[in-house]
Amino acid sequence: MKRVGIVGGLGPEATVDYYQSIIYKFQEKIGSKEDLPELFINSINMYKLFNLLTNGEKQEVINYLTDAVQKLESVGADFVVMSGNTPHIVFEQIQQKVQVPMISIVKETYLKAQDLRLRKIGLIGTKFTMENDFFIKPFISNNIEMVVPNQSEQDYIHRKIVEELENGIVNKETKEGFLSIINQMIVRDGIQGIVLGCTELPILIKNEDLNIHTLNTAEIHIKKIVDTIITDNTN
Repeated sequence: MKRVGIVGGLGPEATVDYYQSIIYKFQEKIGSKEDLPELFINSINMYKLFNLLTNGEKQEVINYLTDAVQKLESVGADFVVMSGNTPHIVFEQIQQKVQVPMISIVKETYLKAQDLRLRKIGLIGTKFTMENDFFIKPFISNNIEMVVPNQSEQDYIHRKIVEELENGIVNKETKEGFLSIINQMIVRDGIQGIVLGCTELPILIKNEDLNIHTLNTAEIHIKKIVDTIITDNTN
């Protein structure tokens, strides 16, 4: 079996979910509760990352995350993942600087959308995910249209993610606000699905809350991670 290294703290709630879900899905897949995957977690400072991004210090972001991946590589991780969507802004640059293979949450989400035959999809997440094109590019280049909320909606979503969800706070009014934005995107933009482009969003939004496809990026990512642990396949 392969050993996965997880760059965590992006944020803490998602890191806990990754750890627990990898164990649960691994045991479910092999059909035994008497075995466990071996993994490493390097929990870094999400707020440092956000500050660097806000200040436009992209090279420092690359250096910070590359160092985090290299530490996991040095202790024996066979492949590495980042437990958040936002750090994938510089995924390609990091992969070029390290030897250990990495699994992209963006690529796996795109493949899921392709499997579902979606042609137009919405994206919500931190402002860094919604404002940049790192998530949108692979969809657009493969003829899947991707749209984001308007500016005021983006500001609201980002603020609630940082102030509440990243701290494990689930607020009923916030959930209603998020669902209202998504439902407006269904009417306004004609989206067939929504990408939950922040790994904390599933603690707030569930599949049954909407009448369109909900792409839980963390769940999609974790499934690929478990498959890779078992099959030794990172391609």
